[in-house]
Amino acid sequence: MEKYFNFNGLVQVCVFSFTLLGFLLTALKLPEWGLVSNLVAQPFWLYSSYKSWKNANQIGAFITTLMITVVVLLGVINYWLL
Repeated sequence: MEKYFNFNGLVQVCVFSFTLLGFLLTALKLPEWGLVSNLVAQPFWLYSSYKSWKNANQIGAFITTLMITVVVLLGVINYWLL
C-alpha cells in the first residue's frame, strides 16, 4: 500500500488531474482557465519527463515537455497579462 502513497504517486495523480482539467475547461470554452490548469500541471510533467530521461534515456519526452511549458506559459501571458 505504501508504494502507491509516495511522491511519485502524487506526481502522477497531479499530472493526470490538472492536465485533464485543463482540457475539460478548454472544451467548455474557458481556455484562459484551461491554460492556468495546464500551467499548474507543467512542473509535474517536467519532473516526470526528467525522471524518464534520466532513468530510460527518454530525452524526447523531456524536450517536448519543455516546449509545451513555453507554449502554455505564453498562452497564460496572452490571456491574463496582455
